[in-house]
Amino acid sequence: MEWPGRLETVREVEVETRAGADAPAHRTTIWAVVDGGEVYIRSLRGPSGRWYREIMANPEAVLHLDGESIPVRVVHSPDEDSVARATAGFRRKYADSSAVNSMIRDEVADTTVRLEPR
Repeated sequence: MEWPGRLETVREVEVETRAGADAPAHRTTIWAVVDGGEVYIRSLRGPSGRWYREIMANPEAVLHLDGESIPVRVVHSPDEDSVARATAGFRRKYADSSAVNSMIRDEVADTTVRLEPR
């Protein structure tokens, strides 16, 4: 898949994380947004979300969509610009969902991460 490819339009993806290199894999369905060619995700549960804790401990993950596996590296991006770009992306892409307000709360903004293909 060309990066970011279908991530701009697909509603949900699965992120596969591990607490450590030898730990078992864990998959969670999440939302991903694209702004200026950069892909952002954020934890609905804030810092207590399992996938977020695992991705912070081991920043190499895999996105799964439409039967494809895409290895990614996570860059923690709680800076003002990244948070604003991700928030705008969530508002734009998921405007038709009542759940969007949960993803743009100040309480979860610091869990914004940018994904880079590996």
